[in-house]
Amino acid sequence: MDEQERDIIGGIDGLVAEERALRDRNGQEPGLSAEERTRLRTVEVRLDQCWDLLRQRRALSEFGEDPSQARVRPADEVEGYRN
Repeated sequence: MDEQERDIIGGIDGLVAEERALRDRNGQEPGLSAEERTRLRTVEVRLDQCWDLLRQRRALSEFGEDPSQARVRPADEVEGYRN
């Protein structure tokens, strides 16, 4: 695992912690504010992008390519994978 991959994983860890905190607050009264709901959605999308980037890097590396060629894909592209 190289430094860039460690940085991506560190970012994922931070986003997961934030997502968990927001979801915990959502289950309590009075729930999330509109701003917090927007932030939760942003965190979810960013997490999907980070996981996608990590998968790209690992696939490139596995096939002898340069993992630094992986790029963050647009949210609508990454989110489209679910459909």
